[in-house]
Amino acid sequence: MGSKRVSLEVSEVCAEAVRLADVDVVAAYPITPQTHIAEVLSEMVADGVLDAEYINVESEHSAMSCCIGASAAGARSFTATSAQGLALMSEMLYIASGLRLPIVMALVTRTLSAPLSIWGDYSDIMSVRDCGWITLFAEDGQEVFDFTLQAFRIAEDERVLFPAMVCMDGFHLSHVLEPVDVISEEEARDFLPVYRPKYRLHPSDPVSMGCFAMPDYFSEIKKRQDEELKGSYPVILEVWREWEERFGRRYAPLMSYWVDDAEMILVIAGGYAGTARLAVEGMRKRGMKVGLVSWKLWRPFPLDDVREILGKAPLVLVVDRALSVGGAGGPIANEIRAAFYHEKVRPQVVSMVAGLSGRDVLQRDFEAMTKRAMELAERGEIPYYEMYGVRE
Repeated sequence: MGSKRVSLEVSEVCAEAVRLADVDVVAAYPITPQTHIAEVLSEMVADGVLDAEYINVESEHSAMSCCIGASAAGARSFTATSAQGLALMSEMLYIASGLRLPIVMALVTRTLSAPLSIWGDYSDIMSVRDCGWITLFAEDGQEVFDFTLQAFRIAEDERVLFPAMVCMDGFHLSHVLEPVDVISEEEARDFLPVYRPKYRLHPSDPVSMGCFAMPDYFSEIKKRQDEELKGSYPVILEVWREWEERFGRRYAPLMSYWVDDAEMILVIAGGYAGTARLAVEGMRKRGMKVGLVSWKLWRPFPLDDVREILGKAPLVLVVDRALSVGGAGGPIANEIRAAFYHEKVRPQVVSMVAGLSGRDVLQRDFEAMTKRAMELAERGEIPYYEMYGVRE
């Protein structure tokens, strides 16, 4: 027993975590940049390395439909997709959540067309942020591995029973090689026992799932769904604490860095957080009191963590990699603003949108956005949002 250090493409890292989870069913349709996950898993099944049913489907809608059927029958189920594939299966995402099926999905984030682009941003995940799935943002390959195994454990907990997705940056993360600590099969089985479904479709014990609801009952059902998804929060923290005890890697909904004395906190989700961390270190060396929050748990929304951590600074700069077109800026920035709406003391929130369609955001860019945010706050001229780096 014991972890081993390996160098793998992050898509392969995800597939290896799925193998260690000993899934029963994989249903996926290839789409760039998710395809390598599906390819590796299909090879594992064909080679007998993974004892699972790999279902070749004709679309992402069908992939999620198969996972729903398999999960409803009691099988540990997995899929992966990106962008237009997520949009095509979006109808079924709401059904999976409403049926309380603990499916796990890898979302390799990619721009939604049009114009056509295969590069990564968060327009796809933000298009389904209200579908009722537990949602995690991975910053690097290690987090992709850890979060994938954790997602099964969290989703299948009888106190939760919600589907979960792990988001990783398309290309910037999915297609790079990184060193990752991979746990052993024995450790994986000890952490993630065999799935014993509380409810499942079976001829000898008939149950109903997804029944028709009249308007007289629908609101109560949705209210309970909302409350119980929020109720998964302590279970997520519990799983993270156990993971730290077992493997030494700590996770929190908002991973904070140098925030206690910060005069401004930079907030970003996903793979670009590593570059932002370098920028913060550079600014600290120059005497600028800037901190960083790397966002991990998107749903359920960590309201108390947002207020506690971001409330420490008078100014918060949020860099979103998605734009609410026709709205008031970046999705994460807007939810942070809402979180502080009823608070007597709240930070000024500057919304910057950057990195769309995989455009690089370098260390100097984070430093420039930080300087711009401070200037806007000093002048008292904070707009709904600014698009960073757009050519005139």
